[in-house]
Amino acid sequence: MRARLVVFPVRGRNWCFGRSIDRSALDSASSPIPSTLKELYNKISSNGNASKLELCIDYASDKMNRAWMGLEKAPEGSLKSKMHGLGLKLLARVKPSEMFLKSISKEVSSVEVIYPSSLNTRLVRRRLRHIAKRGSIIHRKCFYSSAALLPLTTALSVLPLPNIPFFWVLFRTYSHWRSLQGSEKLLELVSDSSVAQTSPSPIAGGEDPEGGESKDGAHNAVGSLWVLLPSEQLEELTSRGKEQDGLTEAVITSICKTYKLNTNDVLKYRDSM
Repeated sequence: MRARLVVFPVRGRNWCFGRSIDRSALDSASSPIPSTLKELYNKISSNGNASKLELCIDYASDKMNRAWMGLEKAPEGSLKSKMHGLGLKLLARVKPSEMFLKSISKEVSSVEVIYPSSLNTRLVRRRLRHIAKRGSIIHRKCFYSSAALLPLTTALSVLPLPNIPFFWVLFRTYSHWRSLQGSEKLLELVSDSSVAQTSPSPIAGGEDPEGGESKDGAHNAVGSLWVLLPSEQLEELTSRGKEQDGLTEAVITSICKTYKLNTNDVLKYRDSM
């Protein structure tokens, strides 16, 4: 599966990194997740090629998602509704780079990077490698730290109230693990030694008959896992909305609608220090 990444500056040195999600392709690529412990056990026993840890994590993730949807549908003013409101406040503090790295799933086999045509392509690729390397370091440390807190928060289950700290730490452990996997996958895809097993896609920015990089830095090598696509449309949108405090909210909304990005995540990139 090819992932479509969108990269552009939002304010000064703050850049946005987002993935345009194709829901139909994502649904068709994902394998069914077991809904019961019996199904999980049968799948682990019968499928020796799949990672047992991956199956268990996917099962736990599905349970957390179902529980979250249950809180979302709770009557207003109830304890579950208040828990949902608290969860939204906590989720608002999650960095957008983490959401981006989590979107690079194990099913992604190549990336198509769209960016404003005025940007240097080598700089774009360098920034992608930087966020991947930085993410692998940060999320590995945070994953171990969150996992170490799980036994402590489990002890709070003796209290008569819902064990919110445990579920939050469990979610953060899972989130950091997924972000770590996404960081490593992205770094693998945009590395100098990456080689694809599918035919190359045409890109903008000139051709190099011998492969490698064209004069503007776009990668045209046969068998590349990454393709850089300078966009005049994205250049026009970002140039139109530049202000002292970065791109305006109206322009960001227009970009997100055009390239199917999450508006709240892009605004976080703009407003982060």
